[in-house]
Amino acid sequence: MEDLLLFLARGLVDDPDAVEIESFEEDDGTVVLELSLAEGDAGKVIGRRGATVGALRSVIRACSAGDARRVLVDIVD
Repeated sequence: MEDLLLFLARGLVDDPDAVEIESFEEDDGTVVLELSLAEGDAGKVIGRRGATVGALRSVIRACSAGDARRVLVDIVD
């Protein structure tokens, strides 16, 4: 999942080398993927009205459906 998110995010931004993902698991078993981007690239990943980040979250959620775990994608500044 992390590799897929990294691949998709790098394709959207101007500075693909600055894209980093930190993954951790919460107490309830939820996996959180925090996406760090270069300044100015957050808007490209979020998209108009959050459409792009919504699509990314849907793809990651569908990818994790077989694991029976909840996965969240957050964009951090």
